[in-house]
Order: sequence, then C-alpha cells, then structure tokens
Amino acid sequence: MIIRPSAAIRQNYNEIAEQCRKTAEPIFLTKNGEGDLVVMDIETYDRREKMLKLREELLAAEEDRRRGSRGFTIDEAVAVLRKTIGERAENEPAE
Repeated sequence: MIIRPSAAIRQNYNEIAEQCRKTAEPIFLTKNGEGDLVVMDIETYDRREKMLKLREELLAAEEDRRRGSRGFTIDEAVAVLRKTIGERAENEPAE
C-alpha cells in the first residue's frame, strides 16, 4: 500500500502519476495524517470497474440459480455461442 501526503499531488503530480501507472496500484493520500483521497491511473480504474461489474453479474446469476432458475446445458450454451458468432461474422464487412 502506497501512502503519501496530499501535498505530494500538487508538488509531484508527474511522479505520482508515473508511480500509479507503473505499479497499477492506487495511491492513498492523507491530509493532516488522516486518509483523504485515493488516486489511480485510468487503466487500473477501468479494470477494477469491469471486475466489479462482472462480480455483480455473477452474484446475480448465482442468486437466480439458488431461486431455481434454469440455466443452460453445455450443448445449449455452445449452440447460442455458435449462433452469435455466425451472426456476427455475417454482419461484418468483408476485407
């Protein structure tokens, strides 16, 4: 965990931005010794947001399963994927 005083963001923005990109970890900024802000590069933020969205979708699917919702068999899933891939290939322009 990287912790820096909030004044560092004003004085060393480029250094902090590079450190965020290099480590792909958030940097915690403090103000008067207390936690104040978290700074991270946009790629790390996007990756975390996508992971959170996927987690929410997986939890919702698991809740549906526990309530008795019927899922797909492997054969049904393969058929849906093949159909989707085929439709996509038909709609893409030829090179």
